[in-house]
Amino acid sequence: MRQLDPDCPEALAGCPYPNAHPQGKKMRHEFSEVLNDLVDYFLLGDIQLLERFKQDHQLPDDLAGAFTHGDSGDQAVREGIVLPLAGVDNLPYRILFTLDNHTPALREAGSRLKHRRNGYVLRVEHGALMLYTWRILQHFTPKTLGDLMARYQVPGRPIIELDNGWYDVEVLAGALVRDGLYEPAFEFVLKKRWSRGEATAVDTGYAFGLRGYFD
Repeated sequence: MRQLDPDCPEALAGCPYPNAHPQGKKMRHEFSEVLNDLVDYFLLGDIQLLERFKQDHQLPDDLAGAFTHGDSGDQAVREGIVLPLAGVDNLPYRILFTLDNHTPALREAGSRLKHRRNGYVLRVEHGALMLYTWRILQHFTPKTLGDLMARYQVPGRPIIELDNGWYDVEVLAGALVRDGLYEPAFEFVLKKRWSRGEATAVDTGYAFGLRGYFD
């Protein structure tokens, strides 16, 4: 599959990330050494939907400020545009996406599960789900979004191809054994919904701290 220029209209028609892990019949996707850019947040979602949300609500390029000083951030969570993870320690993480009722890795024997939160929903309209950091929200423009999408064409970035639609999401956090050592990990358990969802009861300020839990 050829790579698409993230500024090209073709990129908006389907999944513009040639190196995203394909969904196929794979039940779990795993990424290593994922960093949070020294900000205690991860965000998960269809980032092109976030761009449309910004335009529809006439929000400023400083989405970080808009989300923290108004109710637009809570609205984006309710509507499945973004799933926020707060209180994330500055560590390298294993990131896992688990699909189709497959047993989550963090619930298998030998794993250490510290956080388990459900009630989240996500909406996918561009064929991909991406984990990204808070910094992109501080200056969210077509240029910075295009640059980010280009970086995510590099293999190993935490992004997967996913059928368009609505998903219930459970967030697990803890530690997994990899190469004989415990590593801090986040796992997103995704289940397809057949109707529109709304995340009305989630605590967006819940802290997913893991420091010291995996030693």
